[in-house]
Amino acid sequence: MAQSNFDVLVIGGGPGGYVAALRAAQLKLRTALVEREHLGGICLNWGCIPTKSLLHTADTLRRIRHAGDLGLGVAEPTIDFPRVMARSRDVAQRLNRGVSQLLRKAGVTVLDGHASLAPECSVRVRAADGSVQTLQARHTIVATGAHARALPMLPFDGDRVWSYRDALATRERPASLLVIGAGAIGMEFASFYATLGTQVTVVEAQARVLPAGDADVSAFVAKAVERDGIRLRTRARLDSAQVGPEGVQVVLLTAAGRETLQAERVLVAVGLAGNTDGLGLEHTQVKAERGLILADAWGRTADPDVHAIGDVTGAPMLAHRASHQGLACVDRLAGLQGHAASPLIPSCVYSHPQSASVGLTEEEARSLGRPLRVGRFPLEASGKAIAIGEASGFVKTLFDADTGALLGAHIVGPDAPELIHGFTLAGTLEATEAELMETVYPHPTLSEALHESVLAAFGRPLHI
Repeated sequence: MAQSNFDVLVIGGGPGGYVAALRAAQLKLRTALVEREHLGGICLNWGCIPTKSLLHTADTLRRIRHAGDLGLGVAEPTIDFPRVMARSRDVAQRLNRGVSQLLRKAGVTVLDGHASLAPECSVRVRAADGSVQTLQARHTIVATGAHARALPMLPFDGDRVWSYRDALATRERPASLLVIGAGAIGMEFASFYATLGTQVTVVEAQARVLPAGDADVSAFVAKAVERDGIRLRTRARLDSAQVGPEGVQVVLLTAAGRETLQAERVLVAVGLAGNTDGLGLEHTQVKAERGLILADAWGRTADPDVHAIGDVTGAPMLAHRASHQGLACVDRLAGLQGHAASPLIPSCVYSHPQSASVGLTEEEARSLGRPLRVGRFPLEASGKAIAIGEASGFVKTLFDADTGALLGAHIVGPDAPELIHGFTLAGTLEATEAELMETVYPHPTLSEALHESVLAAFGRPLHI
């Protein structure tokens, strides 16, 4: 009979759960992980990874179309849409197998089924065949993630009204697509489908796209995507919707009045809701609000035996945050004197143009009333950006004028997500402007723009 008593039992095999399980096994703790669907969670199977596969295809297509700017004569490429989608699924499946191998190699007991918390530190696991197994654990870590939030007037049907999963599973490119929500998910899918030829309109209730990000980045991205043919409707609220056999018609309430839009498909990307239903929280002391578990930076909940990490604990709902929380949680359970999960969580958007941020936006920094120094460096002054034909974008940095502390950094342009870690590391090490200005950046690279932005914040830019 399989072992049923564990030091650590993780519910959920996403980037928070499986990383926590690997770390626990690494620390010689008897570890089990329960996953009801696919190892790797939404991120690996239906989010971060497959969408980046699609966006890489779109980026490649865009580069081919602009090859003439580099002196290369290339015919207009053909698009095998089913193959594009199939490749993204292949990538996800390959990484799913990789996670399974990592867990097996680490000695983690993996169980398939739906887990629910039960009294006396036990967890019930119901398998697909209906059988139930009860496990005991000294510590249970809830890492159940989140799911797409639906709209009452546009419930997901997998046909005309899509969630992100439907947008990744279709084999036919829609002629027109209406995206409700201009956050990261909405803008990434809008960018992918528009590049491949779909007529895309994005609707956002707030005043701007990427509303959680820096206003300058938002404004830059909005102008760029409109040049690419994406229509934007901000400050627009959904008033009514009608789904028919040929498409969807919606009526928007805008400052100018009512506007009617029609599209072959609608993608609803208005946020995520925590996966707490059926989790058995009523058998514990765990507290939840609006479907999210209340937990601190170490994953501690109101129940000393139950911990929670990742999207089920609320924003920012990001895979790397979940993984980092998992490590902090397990290290503490093992008695290590590690740090709590870092508050410096970078966020990245992989649409075209790409953008990435860490720390405070300028609006947030000014609301604190602290004296501020703002540096900005345009990529059109970057030698590397000009050389590769992608000189559109900028780097923006925010510093406390009195202490030199880095408060926030924002990048928009090529490889922004690959560059933001420099500022994340600087913030984690509590570097000031002095260390950043004295750092040697290689030439020619896009990273030099980070340096110049810091210099600009203190009146010392060299190339503008």
